[in-house]
Amino acid sequence: MSKIEYKLPKLITTSVVRGSQQGESHGGVYIIDFAGQEVSQVVDWNTGEIDFQGRGWDRGLRGIAFFAGEIYVAASDELFVYDQDFRIQRSFRSTYFKHGHEIFQFNNHLYLTSTGHDSILAFDLERQRFFWALHLALGEKGPVGTPYDPNGISGPGGVNGPPASNHLHLNNVFADRTGMYVSGLRTGGILRVGDHNTVEMVVELPRGIHNARPFQDGVLFNDTAANHVRFVRRDGSEHRFAIPQYVDSELTHTELGDDQLARQGFGRGLCVVDEQYLAAGSSPSTVTLYDLSSGERMTGVNFSMDIRNAIHGLEVWPY
Repeated sequence: MSKIEYKLPKLITTSVVRGSQQGESHGGVYIIDFAGQEVSQVVDWNTGEIDFQGRGWDRGLRGIAFFAGEIYVAASDELFVYDQDFRIQRSFRSTYFKHGHEIFQFNNHLYLTSTGHDSILAFDLERQRFFWALHLALGEKGPVGTPYDPNGISGPGGVNGPPASNHLHLNNVFADRTGMYVSGLRTGGILRVGDHNTVEMVVELPRGIHNARPFQDGVLFNDTAANHVRFVRRDGSEHRFAIPQYVDSELTHTELGDDQLARQGFGRGLCVVDEQYLAAGSSPSTVTLYDLSSGERMTGVNFSMDIRNAIHGLEVWPY
C-alpha cells in the first residue's frame, strides 16, 4: 500500500511592526504557501487613513475571520471587510472597540477582543452591526461578566459604559456549542462565558499566554513567556514545541526605547489546521507547522529577520 502524503496548507496571516512610525509599514496581510515555500504580501498596512495616536504596532492589523466569501480583519479600533482580491469593501467602528486583538467567527456572529476595554464585542454578520458586548473582570469571588450595548457612548447608560482599561489584556476569543472561551496575558487561564453571561475559570494557565483555547481533550496555547507552543491534555500529558530561534547576527535590530516586546521567539498566532496539525507564529515573522501525533516540527516559513516584525493573526486560507 502506498503512503498517502500530507498536502501542505495555505495560510493567511497578519503581522505588526512594533515601533513603526508614520511613513513606515506597520505590517500587513500575507498568504503563506507551505508547499511552494512562498509568501505573498496582499495588504501593506501603510496608509494615510491610519490613526497615528499611540505606538506603531498598536495600529497594525490583527485578527482574521471569514464569512460569505469575504475576509474580516481587525485593526486596533476598526473592523475591515475585504473581498478575495483584498480590496476594502466596508468597515465598522464601535466606541468600545479599542486595541483589538484576535477575532472568531461562530455561526452568524463574529466575536472580537477589545483589549482596551477588557471586553468582548459581538458583531452580527448578517445584519452587519455590533449588537452585544461583555465587560470582564476578576472579582474577589471570581470572574464577573457585565453585558452592555456597544453602539456608541450612549450605549450602556451613557457615561456608565465601561471605561478604557486594560487590566486583563484580553487577546483571544473562541466559541463553540459549549460556550465562549476568553483568555489574555493576565486572566490566569481560560474564562468560559456561558448562559446568562455567567463566567467561570475552566483551566488555570501561566501568565503571559496568547491564543489559548480548548482543543480535543485539553487546551492549546502559546506559552509566550516560556517560548513554547503547548498542547496540554486533561491527564497532564502534553506536547511542547520550542519556538524557533535564530543566530543573533542574522537578525535586524532597531532601537525601540522601552518597548520590550520586540524580541525573537515571541510566540503569537496559532491555528488548528486539522486534528493532527497546527501552525504557530513567532518573531521575527516566522510561521511553523507542527505534527501533534509525532510531536515534531514539520516545516516553517520566515519572511523577515527584523525582530520588530511579529506575526499576529493566523488562519487556514479557505478560498
